[in-house]
Order: sequence, then C-alpha cells, then structure tokens
Amino acid sequence: MAAAKGSDGAIMEISSVEEAIAWQADHADEAGAPNTARMVRALLAVLQTDTTIARRLGSWHGLTLEDAVPLRIAAGFHWLFLTGEEPRLGEIYQGLMTDQGQVDALVSETAQKFDHVLLPWFDSPPQTNEAGRSASVMAALMWLSGKLGPKFALHEIGASAGINTMMGRFAFGLGGVQAGPSLGSLKLVPEWRGDAPPANPVEIVDAKGCDVAPVDLTDEAQALRLKAYIWPEATERMARLDTAISLAERMPPEIARQDAGAFVTEMLAAPQDEGITRVLFHTIMWQYLPEVTREAITQAMEEAGSAATAEKPLAWISLETNRKTFRHELRVRYWPGGEGTNLLAEAHPHGAWVEWKG
Repeated sequence: MAAAKGSDGAIMEISSVEEAIAWQADHADEAGAPNTARMVRALLAVLQTDTTIARRLGSWHGLTLEDAVPLRIAAGFHWLFLTGEEPRLGEIYQGLMTDQGQVDALVSETAQKFDHVLLPWFDSPPQTNEAGRSASVMAALMWLSGKLGPKFALHEIGASAGINTMMGRFAFGLGGVQAGPSLGSLKLVPEWRGDAPPANPVEIVDAKGCDVAPVDLTDEAQALRLKAYIWPEATERMARLDTAISLAERMPPEIARQDAGAFVTEMLAAPQDEGITRVLFHTIMWQYLPEVTREAITQAMEEAGSAATAEKPLAWISLETNRKTFRHELRVRYWPGGEGTNLLAEAHPHGAWVEWKG
C-alpha cells in the first residue's frame, strides 16, 4: 500500500491493478462509504477467479486508477442489485455484511455467475453526472457577472445526461447568497467555506451540451445505469438524481451526440449575440479526453479569446481534478481581460462543500 498512499503527485501514476483497487477502496473508506469500500476491495478476490472479467481486470493496460477501472466494474455490481438480478448484494450495500471474507466470497460468486453480463462495464468510464457540481459553476458565473455582465449562453462538454446543463432550473444557496429560481425543485446548498461568492445577477439565456455517449434521463434503463455509478451510501445524490430525472421528463436538456472537440469548434463558429457571454464549461471529465483533443480545445479557445470583445465576451469554466494534488479546482478564464487562469475555489467532487478562494 505504500505506493498507493505515496505523494500526491504519484497518486495518478498507479498502474498496478492491485494498487488501484486498494487505493480506491481506501479512498471510499475515507469518504465515509465503508460498504462501497468493502465492495471495491473484494475485486482483489475477483482477480483470483476463473472469469473473463478477472482476466480483463488483471490485464488492464495504462493508468488503471486514472481510467477509474475499479469504479467501472463496481458500478456493474451495483447495477445487478438495482435491477434485482442479484438481491443478495444488498447485504453488502446496506452494511449488513461487514466481514471482508464474506464479502469477498459473495462478490466472487457473483462475478462467476454474471461474468459476461458484467464485462461491458469495462468499456466506458463512470458516468458520474452529479448535479451538486453546478454549485461551483453557478458561483463562477456570479463572479464572471461582475466582469462581463449577467447574461450567459452555456455550452457543456462531457455532459453525460445533461444534468448540469439544466442548472438554470436549479435553486442555489451559496454561502448565504441565493441564486437561480427560488421555486426550483432541485435545491443545492453545499457547505460553504470561506467568503461568499459575489451576489451578482446571473441570467442563463441558453444551455446545450454534448457527449459521445449521452444518457437519456427519460429512458428508465439508461437512468438506472446512471444510478449504478452512485455509491449506495450517497442517498442525497440519489435523491438529486431522481429530481433531475423529473426535470428532464418535463423538459429534457439539449444534448448532442458529438465529440467535445467538434462541439467546441461549432460553438465558436456560431453567431454570437451582443451582451451575452459565451461559456464553455465542464466538470470532472477533462481527464477522459485524449490529449490531442484537450490541446485542440485549448488552442481553439485561446484563438477565439484573442478575438473576443467587450460586446461579445468568451469564458471557460472548469471544475477538474488537479493531477498533482488530487484536489478538485474551480478555474476560470475569460476574454477580454482575464486570459490567465483564475483559481476561484476547491470543491468536493460531488458538491458536498465548496471552499471559495475567489
């Protein structure tokens, strides 16, 4: 475990499957999710089974932890429980089975029984489309409002089901500052640390997003898959997802099935109304983009920023993991006038708290 618990800068260098599983289990424990921790730790026992998923897990190439491999397959097990395919897993998720040996035995048995059912869960990273992250994005918009004006057109990449794309319908309480519609059915009031964000008005005049594999919240099977990525202990997150599903059923978010690079290119090429800031934003997804795509988006934004004017401004909001410190940082760039990166806050990855630095 020394390597998994090493310096912050080395965390994402873990490539050993065993170390990645152990680190992820310890991380779940530290995050107050002991049932999830036992489930993830049982993947070490799964590695010893004669199954296809054990071979796939054991032969994973690349940065196993950065690819979130333990969480991919753990979500598959959770899905088996949520669908009723394997109700015995509820003993683990509800904290009724706490002996790791018993957990290992049940998870290994389940792996053998549902081998080929679980295998496709390796194929894509976790779809952690968490509404709580919108609190950070809204705080950034309030900050930007004082620089560029109150009107924004939002464009989200890696939008998954588009939950955060719908943030214009959420109500927020951010360090005592209210934002969004007061009667919003989805209310976000994270623990706020530090000064409150500036109480500037925000008007979201348009919002759209993209994802290479968007999730349709109005499709029961797809929504259930999204729920599988939520840790069983996270009852508040599950409740927020249920509320987001209700919002989408009334008016679904506008999400294109499209590569992030192509989406940004089209966004920047489209006509822009005066007095409205065009905003690119994303939350906890940048690491999943190929490096060439990240570089292309950065170059495109900087080139477009150089041509931005006070009448037609451009902004870039990101809530992403700092790969050296493993902290989740809210950063903003804007044009004209704020070309450099502004660190506004650090935040919990699921929106439980925000520490304002802006």
